[in-house]
Amino acid sequence: MIFQEIGLAGAYLIDPEPYRDERGLFARTWSIKEFREQGLVTEFDHCATSFNKLPGTLRGLHYQADEEPETKLIRCTRGRIFDVIVDLRPASPTYRQWFGTELNQDNRRLVYAPAGFAHGYQSLGPDSEVFYQIAANFRPDLQRGLRWDDPTLAIKWPQARARIISTRDLALPHLDAVREAACTP
Repeated sequence: MIFQEIGLAGAYLIDPEPYRDERGLFARTWSIKEFREQGLVTEFDHCATSFNKLPGTLRGLHYQADEEPETKLIRCTRGRIFDVIVDLRPASPTYRQWFGTELNQDNRRLVYAPAGFAHGYQSLGPDSEVFYQIAANFRPDLQRGLRWDDPTLAIKWPQARARIISTRDLALPHLDAVREAACTP
């Protein structure tokens, strides 16, 4: 696997190194040894998958609160998505910065988002499926999120004929409102 720093502290883009022959290919997408060598989380509590029937489906930006923040390893196993991570760690030198890239079934790339990052994506075609490995117990009471179109983040999402966004995600706050609420006694 090739680990590429992406300009956000502790986050990586990971490219599998496929072995190809007449049958097709074989590639590792996870190695505890290689992740340890990079100083990354190696214990994942659970895995999850999401499926998106239509292009323009946008999920996020989601994260779990500081009491039990999630580290995520994200891969698109079917179709194509534009994947985005945002650094929400106030002490980080890359606080409020984002990274976006296309993940798809052909490039087999993975995004490693350390604890303290928000995550979201937009499907770029029909029938996309995303697979996550997550290092933190899922806690519904700690689920949080930010608006996908927060002007302070200025994420450059791909154009979409129509975006499909859940009612829940449309009601998410902007980052400044989250920070103000956190500072209120």
